[in-house]
Amino acid sequence: MQQEEILDLVNENDEVIGNMPRNEVHAKRLHNYRVINCFIKNSEGKLWIPRRQKNKRLFPSALDMSVGGHVSSGETYEEAFIKEASEELNIDVTEIPYKILGKLNKQNDGVSAFMTVYEIESNNVPNYNPEDFTEYYWLTPQEILERLDSGDISKEDLPRLLKKFYK
Repeated sequence: MQQEEILDLVNENDEVIGNMPRNEVHAKRLHNYRVINCFIKNSEGKLWIPRRQKNKRLFPSALDMSVGGHVSSGETYEEAFIKEASEELNIDVTEIPYKILGKLNKQNDGVSAFMTVYEIESNNVPNYNPEDFTEYYWLTPQEILERLDSGDISKEDLPRLLKKFYK
């Protein structure tokens, strides 16, 4: 059995003030933990948007950011980004250019947690992990929002991030 992931808890300045098991953080509906998200954008301005597996505990079968994940205790945002891109998409981001779109938090931006959002420019479909995702789409930000307006489901931060960085 896999050991429960431990997350750092942070204050309003994103400084570590403690830690807690991931399940407990979500059960208590806390927002003072860290996550990373990333979008892959192609030369047409379309984003690579995967659909999560139906067996995921959080947001099953939902549209997702290209890469996303929790920052484990003691890990930096960048270390988590490197780990998640490798695990979810088999991409080594230490070998390709990427940029930070922004750093967000619930208080100022209405997102679920303290978050760093990255972007990779690529026209290639990543070799994604089938345990994470079932399918994918190349969509403009507007097309994604239209899908959500028509009843498709997504992780709660997806429309917020699209509106913040791509509108």
